[in-house]
Amino acid sequence: MLRFLVLLFVAGCWFPCARAERTNILFIYLDDFGWRDCGFMGSDFYETPHLDQLAKDGMIFTDAYAGAANCAPSRACLLSGQYTPRHEIYNVGTGARGAAAHRRLLHVPGTDVLRKDFVTWANRLQSAGYKTASIGKWHLSDSPLEFGFDVNIAGDHRGSPPSGYYPPHPRAVGLENADSKEYLTDRLNEEACKFITANKQHPWALYLTHFAVHTPLDAKRELLAKYRAKRPGDLHNHPEMATMIEAVDTGVGQILATLEKCDLKESTAIFFTSDNGGYGPATDMAPLKGYKGTYYEGGIRVPFFVNWPGKVAANSRCSVPVACVDLYPTFCELGGIEIPPTQTLDGASLMPLLQAPAGQPDRLKAFPDRALFWHFPAYLNSYKVYGEQRDPLFRSRPCSIIRYGDWKLHEYFESGDLELYDLKEDVGESNNLALSNPDQAERMLKRLRAWQQETKAPIPVTPNPKFDAKKEAAAIEKRN
Repeated sequence: MLRFLVLLFVAGCWFPCARAERTNILFIYLDDFGWRDCGFMGSDFYETPHLDQLAKDGMIFTDAYAGAANCAPSRACLLSGQYTPRHEIYNVGTGARGAAAHRRLLHVPGTDVLRKDFVTWANRLQSAGYKTASIGKWHLSDSPLEFGFDVNIAGDHRGSPPSGYYPPHPRAVGLENADSKEYLTDRLNEEACKFITANKQHPWALYLTHFAVHTPLDAKRELLAKYRAKRPGDLHNHPEMATMIEAVDTGVGQILATLEKCDLKESTAIFFTSDNGGYGPATDMAPLKGYKGTYYEGGIRVPFFVNWPGKVAANSRCSVPVACVDLYPTFCELGGIEIPPTQTLDGASLMPLLQAPAGQPDRLKAFPDRALFWHFPAYLNSYKVYGEQRDPLFRSRPCSIIRYGDWKLHEYFESGDLELYDLKEDVGESNNLALSNPDQAERMLKRLRAWQQETKAPIPVTPNPKFDAKKEAAAIEKRN
């Protein structure tokens, strides 16, 4: 019996069976990457061959959404699995944005740090035996190590690289001795490969959260001449942005080669998406209206695919509306983790959509019939480009948004205005049906109000004493 037990022990050390039973998670999360900024989503200028192939070999979600229209609140939704009223991060920072004379209401400042009492999906995976790493942008506190990550490279409270994509990178963890010619995106991809190689005998979850393609639009120098000489596309034509996107995609190719080398490709689920819509002055989400910072589709709808060999059918597409809050329960179910009812989760696991054979409508029956919500009780000042904003002064004024089925309703708190769109017929949100279809608007508003009450969403109502209607009108006239 003793010899038998010794043999079992030796076999367990030589053939780590537990490793083979667990699926690794590679989550590639880009910053300000628009809905159409990949080849597989229709870009006619940016080059993303590795991402395109991954998407083709997996499932593309056409109606996927970020948790908010800008960085920090969207990332808080992602990590907590909750909508903004629960974690109370509404904006980047807590200060008022835009000129005081143009803000009719006092905004709700919220907070700018994810509270430490939140249990993230990284905490859950770490506790279940996964090796976890956050490589790149964090933006929710001083360090991701406080929230379930074993490894942190470059993550702190800053939302963009302080000196651009070339060194030096002051106070950036793990990047202290970066070579002067090293491009930040390349370095983060290399660190991802190192983490995968070092942990190939363990189940792992890698949160590769690139700063790219957030400003500054700092081109990868050796690629710039290529894109300046390239024929412009009808949709896209921004050489600096194109080099940043190619750097991401090349790194994805390197990571895929590492997975192959470590014999991990078949046991790794790859998720890819963005934290919000694209940067308005540099890219275009047409036919969607809007861009980063707006709550039109161009500000919150994002590219999303899942590649999971043997589990997710290749060449499959899903038009069910999903959101970043769905990734928390998805990662936990993928890792075989039961979630205790101690922390409310607003999302639903995507497993019923991912694992059922393509083309079978029965797969939808296991997925909940639900609405998606956004709440922004603050202001976000405009870009110089403002043609797709609601007004020239702000990308977003205080609002709540609901999507249910093909319908989407905007509620604006300053005026009480409603905007209702049928996204199936009008994905560009050009035809407001709130007045012509008041019954549908009322049904949507009723659902939205019930959600606001359930989440205790703060509604700004206090008039701003610094508001000046004449100055606002003069500023609008000047911008127009």
